[in-house]
Amino acid sequence: MRFSPFFAAAAFLAAPSIAQQAQPVELKIETFAVKSVKQPNGTVKNEFVAPTMVTNKGRTPVSGMVVNYPIPKGVRYTGLGVNSEWGVVSIDGGKTFGLLSTLKARNPDASTRPASVDDVTNVRWAFTKPITPGTSGTVMAYAQVK
Repeated sequence: MRFSPFFAAAAFLAAPSIAQQAQPVELKIETFAVKSVKQPNGTVKNEFVAPTMVTNKGRTPVSGMVVNYPIPKGVRYTGLGVNSEWGVVSIDGGKTFGLLSTLKARNPDASTRPASVDDVTNVRWAFTKPITPGTSGTVMAYAQVK
C-alpha cells in the first residue's frame, strides 16, 4: 500500500543528499506503509519504509558515493531495511557515524548510556565499491511518524 498523507514522512524522503564525484547518479525514492500499530493510548503509529534506488546513468563507474538521510523532527527512525544493514547512523546531527549498538548518548546529567533508535538523527550508506554504468542498487530505512 502506498503511503502518502504524512508530511513528516515526505520530509524524510525529500531530505536525502548524495556526496560523490560530479557524475550522473539518479536517486529514486518511494514511500510505502508497512504497518499501523495501535498504541496503548489509542493513537495509531504508522511505520513506513523508504527504499532509495541508486542508479549510475553515466558511462563510467561512480566511486565514493554516500547517501545521507537527515531524520527530521516528527519522524522516528526504527531500523535499516533488507540488504541495507551496512548503513550506519548518527546521534549527533551527522558529525559522527557508527553502528547503533556501538554509540553512546549523553544524558542531561552528562552521564552516558547506550544509544537507542530515539537518538538517531541521520542514516548514511557509503558505497565501498564503484557503481558500474547502468547498474542500480537499493538501500532502505524504516521510520515512524511520531
